[in-house]
Amino acid sequence: MANILVVDDEMGIRELLSEILGDEGHAITLAENAQQAREARAAGAPDLVLLDIWMPDTDGVTLLKEWQRDGLLTMPVIMMSGHATIDTAVEATRIGALNFLEKPIALQKLLKAVQQGLSRAQEVARAPLVPPRPIAPSVPSMQSAAAEPVSAAPMFAPPPPPNGARVVHAISHGEGTGYTLSFDLPLREARDAFERMYFEHHLGREGGSMTRVAEKTGLERTHLYRKLKQLGVEPGKLAKKGQ
Repeated sequence: MANILVVDDEMGIRELLSEILGDEGHAITLAENAQQAREARAAGAPDLVLLDIWMPDTDGVTLLKEWQRDGLLTMPVIMMSGHATIDTAVEATRIGALNFLEKPIALQKLLKAVQQGLSRAQEVARAPLVPPRPIAPSVPSMQSAAAEPVSAAPMFAPPPPPNGARVVHAISHGEGTGYTLSFDLPLREARDAFERMYFEHHLGREGGSMTRVAEKTGLERTHLYRKLKQLGVEPGKLAKKGQ
């Protein structure tokens, strides 16, 4: 049995999820807004949270950011919405959400997501703490990494994205680098992952030159900048790697 917090401003959704998960043997706590969710979290970390994105006082993504910022994102969180865009879902997973369910939620998808979330929580709980390795003072990059605080990082930020999103593996092919992409991804996520790899490849090859990449890809520079920002690709970092 797990303790599950359900946060949704719609009474019908709360009652339905409570009934379904209660029949599975779980103990359910209900919250109809972000403030009640904060109070429930302050009373103790649940084993899992089902969090609606669109709520009247504070939306679910903002609440997720609060928990991540305050070091309270120590439990798996599954986001829910009937109106969220793919960008909202991606943002939530980047912050630390474990999964995203689209309303109306199919019973099997709900139970599968909950089971995956609880399994993930058990894996984290069983994982032994590994002491940090000694930092070599002669390596500047390691020094800067060691200077960053890590104590406040939540255990579930960022977790593996849902449905194998971004399951991309680099494979060396002689002098170049090839990639394999999971065909189990939804079409939109597969397309975004491919485009991200495509632009990273050309940026690395051209040393981060936006002019040459625009010529290679056949895009206007303005369109290219917007596309890279949308995909989360940072030309500056890739330019340094290519040097």
